[in-house]
Amino acid sequence: MSDRKGMPGLTAMDHVGLVVPDMKEAIAFFGDVIGCDFIYSGGSMKDDNGTFMQDKMNIHPRANMKEVVFMRCGNGSNIELFDFEAPDQKRVYPRNSDIGGYHLCFYVENIEAAADYLTGKGVKVFDRPELEKQGPGAGESWVYFEAPWGLQMELISYPDGKAYERCAKASLEAGSLVDARSWGTACSRDNRERWSSLHRS
Repeated sequence: MSDRKGMPGLTAMDHVGLVVPDMKEAIAFFGDVIGCDFIYSGGSMKDDNGTFMQDKMNIHPRANMKEVVFMRCGNGSNIELFDFEAPDQKRVYPRNSDIGGYHLCFYVENIEAAADYLTGKGVKVFDRPELEKQGPGAGESWVYFEAPWGLQMELISYPDGKAYERCAKASLEAGSLVDARSWGTACSRDNRERWSSLHRS
């Protein structure tokens, strides 16, 4: 009998869902600029009289899902794009510092080249890539950028790994486990104790 915590049968994150203001613009940006592949369009969904949309999605009963599109970006999670109309729809994206704020992050092999590419495409990139030199994330470089409609995104790269990998028993890299039968000297006592308390065998 497995002693694994959480939902039975959990294997991976399948997709991230995003509501966009212009579906054609979003497909073009994710496809032509980011490099994601269009997989399929799932059509529309609405309920003109009942409460299906409210019951199933916790949204306004007269909300109209005009189109849903799935795209795949490399080896990461899929992206589900929604084109919605709703009587109570808000059209302002939260900032990263707001409750409910979020961003998408794409792993790239050469972050300087990727940032320059986005700038050349007219994408708003926030400053230059930042290299983390200390802490468990040491070794990673990151930079934020913004889609034309305001969605916040990030590029990240750590071709030589991150410092935490010298002590962690699992990796942030998809499908990877780290052999850490002995704790590395780079690992803080706090991280070692936190891991032990959450993942006792």
